[in-house]
Amino acid sequence: MKTKIILFILGLLFGGATFAQDMLIPYLETAARNNPGLKARFNEYMASLERVDQVGVLPDPQIAFGYFIEPVETRNGPQQFKISLNQMFPWFGSLGAREDVAASRARAAYAVFEDHKAGLYFEVKSTYYDLYFLNKGIDIIHSNIRILESFRALALNKLEAGKGSGTDPVRVEMELADLENDLAVLRDRLSIYKLRFNNLLNIDANSDILLPDSLWSDDLPYSRQDIMDSMRLKNYELERLDHLIASYREDEQVAKKAGMPSISLGVDYISIGKTDNSMIEPAMNGRDAILFPKIGISIPLYRKKYTAMANEALYMQKASAGRKEDKVNALEVSLERAYYEYEDSRRRITLFQKQKDLARQAMDMLQSEYASQGKNFEEILRMERRLLKYSLELERAFSDKQASVAFINYLISE
Repeated sequence: MKTKIILFILGLLFGGATFAQDMLIPYLETAARNNPGLKARFNEYMASLERVDQVGVLPDPQIAFGYFIEPVETRNGPQQFKISLNQMFPWFGSLGAREDVAASRARAAYAVFEDHKAGLYFEVKSTYYDLYFLNKGIDIIHSNIRILESFRALALNKLEAGKGSGTDPVRVEMELADLENDLAVLRDRLSIYKLRFNNLLNIDANSDILLPDSLWSDDLPYSRQDIMDSMRLKNYELERLDHLIASYREDEQVAKKAGMPSISLGVDYISIGKTDNSMIEPAMNGRDAILFPKIGISIPLYRKKYTAMANEALYMQKASAGRKEDKVNALEVSLERAYYEYEDSRRRITLFQKQKDLARQAMDMLQSEYASQGKNFEEILRMERRLLKYSLELERAFSDKQASVAFINYLISE
């Protein structure tokens, strides 16, 4: 099945960019449902939730069975076997502290999932904008090829009338060859980006992609400082590090409670067999003996181990705090770069829109002069090349602006 991009001009027909922008939403939803990397992060989060139930319960009770090979005689008869049941109880609050650690790690895993989802959305959006630019570039080059073909026909007519130069049609052929090469390059790149886009959605590589005829234009509703403050508060990677710091702080409490005594409660059951000893009362002969209760306590004498556990948790808190500070610095640089690219794309949109209009006016005037006087054909071709450049740069600026807005939204987790 050949690669095919279906163009919709809903924005033109219905007078708004909202319809065009809605074309992207189903792709984001498909990526969220199908992307294998996102599914992996979600399953890791679900696995971390199961950890909470594992650490918040008492240790398994212990049951022991003992058989007396040579029975020990008691006043009720010989001992046959013994069953012991013991349950260990950690120090007060130990189980809750372990649950807190697991819950914080689960929240960190969820932040990883959300960060990956936000990053996936950004990749889908930026690739979509690249597809728009490449497809629009192909249309623009096709339009310029038609213009050059009209110039070639005009140059041949002038040559037949004896008013033109024999090199004029040759120059047109050279320009057409260049445009055909540019067209082939854009088509090859379009095929690559289409594969990338469909792989992000984890759908068939030849699936059709709906693109708008004109790209919508989003503006940032906040100031640079507001965006910076929002990023520090809401960024998913920073949120993950906050949860990790909290988990290591709770790890420190777990280590302290692990150094406290544990209490053991249990019961022993001893089975007594019957005996031929006539000295034993018949009612007591073979009567079992139950010993209850049995209480034990574990004394953590080797304090160095628990001190090391607490120190490890403390160092991990400091390490995570350092990683967070380093991440904030890196995010601030990324945000500054993205904001610069946003402002730069806005300037380029204004510039290239103006340059495109001026180039079109100049080319129309040059074309009129050539039609009447047969002069400045080379200047017409030069101006046509400029018109092509400004048209492509304008669409590139629209695409870059949307990509920078998408990246800033990713940084602030929106």
